[in-house]
Amino acid sequence: MVRKTILSKAQLQRRVVELGAEISHDYAAKPLVLIGVLNGAFIFMADLVRAISLPGLQVDFIRVASYGKSSESSGTITLSKDVELDLAGKHVLLVEDIVDTGRTLAWLVEAFNRKDAASVRICTLINKAERREVDLQPDYAGFDIAEGFLVGYGLDYAEDFRYLPEVAHLEL
Repeated sequence: MVRKTILSKAQLQRRVVELGAEISHDYAAKPLVLIGVLNGAFIFMADLVRAISLPGLQVDFIRVASYGKSSESSGTITLSKDVELDLAGKHVLLVEDIVDTGRTLAWLVEAFNRKDAASVRICTLINKAERREVDLQPDYAGFDIAEGFLVGYGLDYAEDFRYLPEVAHLEL
């Protein structure tokens, strides 16, 4: 397997700070809950939380899977860890590592709307719009990347490479 760096650690840090400022502005004086989608979003989410300056910001995580241990989506979405916070009347920002087909995020938006959230929006590190299979556009996107299998900064291949401080293209 060959890796080629696509986004450096410095590029990632700059963009996360920009996203944090934008989110802080958009949600000023609103009760916001960031919900990270495990496992891929945990590094991005940790950095993003530190870049948001909102009193009362709440954080929770969910675990959802559609890939299993391969690089191709199974098409089946399973939720193995649900949110533990009460979301009624709160604004929810789903934080994801990568949005490609959009199926998982569309499913999650619908699920969280049923929990009486005031709003449900999406923040993703990587937006791969050319792979989209449903009508879904992230509200906040760190980077638009057209192609390639990406690893690092939380993104994995078969649970490996999450530890990389940059995002790299992995040739399988």
